[in-house]
Amino acid sequence: MTVRLRPHHLLCILTFVGKGYSPAFTANMRAIAGRLGQGEEILITSGPDDICAPLLSQDAPHCQASGIATRDQAAAREVAALLGCVIATGTRLTLGKARLQTLRQGFATGALRQACHGCDWRTLCDDVAQTNYSNARLNAIS
Repeated sequence: MTVRLRPHHLLCILTFVGKGYSPAFTANMRAIAGRLGQGEEILITSGPDDICAPLLSQDAPHCQASGIATRDQAAAREVAALLGCVIATGTRLTLGKARLQTLRQGFATGALRQACHGCDWRTLCDDVAQTNYSNARLNAIS
């Protein structure tokens, strides 16, 4: 199978520690972190993705707000520059140990933070990065 992710969720998954918008969202995110940690492929998408799924039934889902597309654009630029590859709709990649470490290091040093401006979770993510991702749920096996 393949996990569909919008670009800024490449950053969110790095620091996920088991907290979220709702119990359903958190359970879904935990499952996705597990799948990615097992080497499941990511397909970069535009708009709501597999992480957004539990929120789509709400009246005004966060994932459809106008500023989210701007976050996606910023994340795509920064991740592409860091990894040296294209991050755009249709890109496929996996998060092995080396790539995960590169992304986390880039996040911790601020190279991947443009998309985080204005995010409600920024303080939590800062704390997770500062503790070397010790409680993060995503752990790559390969």
